[in-house]
Amino acid sequence: MKESLKKATTEMLVLFMLRQRPMYTYEMMQAIEKMSEGVLTFNTLYLAIYRLQNNGYIQEADKVLSPDNRVRVYFSVTEEGNRYFEDIKNEYQLITSVIDGILSQDGKMWEVEDI
Repeated sequence: MKESLKKATTEMLVLFMLRQRPMYTYEMMQAIEKMSEGVLTFNTLYLAIYRLQNNGYIQEADKVLSPDNRVRVYFSVTEEGNRYFEDIKNEYQLITSVIDGILSQDGKMWEVEDI
């Protein structure tokens, strides 16, 4: 279940990170892992990055040569990406609050006429 939830929220997390500042992929992975205290770890974010980029939600902000001679591609959020983030965040919050409400009624028996 953890993997399914992670897949469903990856784009939202990437957009959240990039709204803070432009970042490269590995940096985002490290930040998410640290912020989640190790609960959320990613082997890769490239599929989400490609989807977001293809849909115009993020863009390449800069390319920097690292001290170990690797090219780091920094991404930033577009205006469309900011709108998309707000939409999916609101949808996520609605769904999770409704599920929390249902689960808080544990033990209550429902009759068909109650529904």
